[in-house]
Formats: sequence, structure tokens, C-alpha cells
Amino acid sequence: MSSGIIKEIEKKVLELEGLIESITKTTIFTEIPKKNIKDFAKWLYESGAFLKTCAGVDERIISSKLALYYIFGLDEKGLDVVVKISGFEREALPSIVDVIPGVEWCELEARDLVGLYILGHEDKPRLVLPQDWPEDAYPLRKDVPHNYRPQINVEKFSEELPREVGLPIGPYHPILHEPEYFELYVEGERVVDVYYRGFHVHRGIEKLGESQRFTYKTIPFLAERICGICGFVHSSCYVLAVEKAAGINVPERAEFIRSILLEIERIHSHLLWLGVVAHILGYDAGFMHMWRIREPVMVLAELLTGSRKTYGINIIGGVRRDIDEVKKLKALKVLRSVREEFKRFIDVFISIPEIVKRTTGTGILPRDIARALSVVGPTARGSGLKRDVRKDYPYFAYKYASFKIPVYTEGDNLARLLVRVDEVFESISIIEQLLDMLPKGPIAVESYEIPRLKKAVAAVEAPRGEDVHFIITGLDRPYRWKVRAPTYQNIPALRVMLKDAPLADAFLTIVSIDPCFSCTDRVLMVCDVKSNSKRFMSLFEGRKYAVK
Repeated sequence: MSSGIIKEIEKKVLELEGLIESITKTTIFTEIPKKNIKDFAKWLYESGAFLKTCAGVDERIISSKLALYYIFGLDEKGLDVVVKISGFEREALPSIVDVIPGVEWCELEARDLVGLYILGHEDKPRLVLPQDWPEDAYPLRKDVPHNYRPQINVEKFSEELPREVGLPIGPYHPILHEPEYFELYVEGERVVDVYYRGFHVHRGIEKLGESQRFTYKTIPFLAERICGICGFVHSSCYVLAVEKAAGINVPERAEFIRSILLEIERIHSHLLWLGVVAHILGYDAGFMHMWRIREPVMVLAELLTGSRKTYGINIIGGVRRDIDEVKKLKALKVLRSVREEFKRFIDVFISIPEIVKRTTGTGILPRDIARALSVVGPTARGSGLKRDVRKDYPYFAYKYASFKIPVYTEGDNLARLLVRVDEVFESISIIEQLLDMLPKGPIAVESYEIPRLKKAVAAVEAPRGEDVHFIITGLDRPYRWKVRAPTYQNIPALRVMLKDAPLADAFLTIVSIDPCFSCTDRVLMVCDVKSNSKRFMSLFEGRKYAVK
């Protein structure tokens, strides 16, 4: 980290009547008066910072106030800047959404879950909580138990429903995937606007992690269940946050093992996604071939961890399973075979004229809008943003590996596809390098202590992009644990990507960000603005429509 940028930030903070709370190896923690937060956010943005997320925190036990933490990343400097503003209950805090549009969701979430009164969001509908949730019940406040169940006024809710309601196919229809709900407004075959509603199965994992049911040691296994594909990413990001907050030095061998498994997770996720794209485009033979190539990767994950998907080996201070010489040789053999099979098939896949035609020039996300919305992962790299926390904020063993960050400038569906294709080859190379350099030594620390009220930001590059965990330590468990998955940052960009697009391309474009919503599915509603008619369309029906 450059001392020059630190001095610049210190100077700007003092100029805006703020204070520097603390400085660690990778993070500056500051507090800014709420009247000056927009000026500071604008200065950071113009200095090249990306918004990572924001987190509402109930600090009334500590300071009698509610707080809002904005987390920025100066990627080129490898530096996070955490900016705190605070106020008493019902005291208005300013929004920075007019400076950085990508902040809207996390500000609305802080309003819904912590009860922060944020100017500019007064008339916006709830983002996370259902519309019939009681007005003064804020789940992430410390006086609300994790098992709180509100009393719902069913009659009042029924009165608010429209007289005519479409018949939903989800969320428990066996052919659907996850609980997304999109409304596409169309003129003929052209999409003119998009409405998205998510959080249908919000599981309260952050609240559970702060409750008496969990401790620092058991939360890694909870974190791994945040995502069915990128579970190891979340457990890795959580333990990294705790280790940074507590100053725990993890054995080098454990860091190598974590990096190896993270890349195995990336490979199987990208291969899964490529198969799904082939299926959506009507190339079911491609779908089957891609998943055939993926299967040995899943078997390899089971060999190294004991499980195909939910590995369960991350613990604070290291890992629970080692990689011996036999497993190492087996892994290298599998990787050689996967590379050859993938290379042979992908050369065919990306040369099929129908695939190229359907993905070229569709779902375009311009670079400037991608930056304003702070999109991450292949979505960002497909729009010309060279963002990857493995390079920008090296963690675990990535500093020992040599690899390229694939970047394409077209911003279309083909660019995002090619980023993932290139990353499969890079991930195979990373694993081979790390296995070859795997150091000897222990795989976990024997003991550690976690002091209270320490703060840390951790970021791990998931297959879908940067995963962020923010933690404030407490007694035996986090005082506050904020999780921001990559899809959370990418979904708002779909409104831009789908604007003026043909309806038949909408399904491919939605899938192009590799969205991870959760465990069950909803429906898609198509609204014709000329006739003012609406009809429900399942994603399965939409896939058939796209193929046709």
C-alpha cells in the first residue's frame, strides 16, 4: 500500500472535518460528518474508487446511535476505505445514490433491516422485507431476536392485492431454478423497461451469525450454505475477515489449499454456466458435453475435501483437511484431462455461427455504466473493467501464482462468455502451479484470540465476481456480519442490458451475469405496454421462446 495515497486520504478526511479511526495493512477506517459524506464519496469515486457495499449497523449499545458504513475499494492501490456516518434513531442521513448509482440497493437494505432513515428513499418500496411487514420491526436491530415472527394483518394485505392476479408457476415448480421475479415491459417484441423483485427466500443468515445459536467457530459452516455453487467462497471470505480482524497468521500450506479449492470451485461453476447457456440457445448436445467435462472436477473436489460441493473444511486459522502426495498426483492428472477435453469442445462451441450470432451485440453494458453501478466479475471484465481481487488485493496463495485477467471491451453476452472460457484455462494453470509449490508445514493454528469491536473487510473473487464480508467482532461471535454476494451488485445492471433488446434475447442476457438468487424459483411476467396486457411466463417457457 502506497503511503502517498494514505496521506491524500488523511488530508481529505481532515478537510471534511472527519477523523481516521484506524489504518491496517489493507484498510483505512474513517468517520465523516453526514453533511460531508457526498463530497467525500465523490472525491473517492473521482480518485478511481469502486463502491463495494454499505452496511447498516445498530450501534446503540456502543454509542446510542445507528451507523451506516460505506465500503470503497481503490483497486489499483489494493486499498479499502471504510467510511462511517452515524445518527440517532429517526435522524435523517443523506444518500449518496446521486453520486454513485450502485449504492441504491445497500442503502435500501440498511433502511429495511436496521431502520435507518435515509433521505431520498422515503417513497421507494421495500427492497428486502415483504410489503406487509410491520412498520417498526427492524430485523437487524439488537433488540429483535433471531426467531422473531411478526403478526401479519392478512385482511389488510388481501385488500391491497389487485382484483385480477396471474397464476404463478413458482416457486415450487420442479422445472424451475431460483426465486427471481422479473417484469419485462415490451412494445411488440422490444423490451422498454424492466422491474425486478427479489429476496423471496431471505434466510436471515447474517442475523443467525450474530445470534446465540452460532459462534465464531461454527459460522464457517453456515457461511458455506449462503450459495449452492460458491459456498466455499463465502466460508473463505468469512474466515479471512475474522483472521484480519484478529490478526491471525494462517499457515502458508492452509492458504495454498484454500486457493486450490477456490479455483476448483471456479472451474466447475463456469463449466456449469456454459452448459446452461448452451441449453438456453437450444444446443442441448453442448449442455451435455459441458457437464460431462465438469463431472471429473466434481469428483476431484470430493477427493480433496470429502464432498462434491459443500466442502466443510474451512476453519478460522486454517483448514481441516490436507492434500497428500497421492491426491496431488491424482489432481494433476484430472486437470490435464479436463484441459484437453475443454479445449477440444470449446473450439467447436464458440465457432458455431448460431451461438456467435445470438451472443454478439446483445445485452450490452457500456463501460461507464458498469463502473457507475460497480458491477463485478465477468460482468465487469466483459465491459472493459480489469477488476479481480485475486490481483488487486492478493489473499491466500494468489501472490505466488502467475495468471492473466481476461478482459473484453464489447460489453455484450459474447464478451462475458469469453471471459469465463479464458478463466477456466487460467484456473487450471493456477491450481497446477500451487500444487507444484505446495509448502510443507501445519494446516491450522493451534490457538487464537478474537478481540472485541475490531473491524475488517474481506474480499474473495467468486466465479460471479467479488464477494465481500464486513465484520465487527463481538463476544464469542460477530457483533455485525455483513455479506455482499456478487450477484447483488450485478442485478441492477440488467435494466440497462435489457433496455431496447429483443424479447427473445432477454433470457440469455439475464443468464449472462450468472445470477445466483437462492433455492427456488418464481415466474417471469411480460407486459405489453401498447395493449396494457400481462401474461406470466415461466423461465422454462421463456427458454423455449428464446430458442424458437
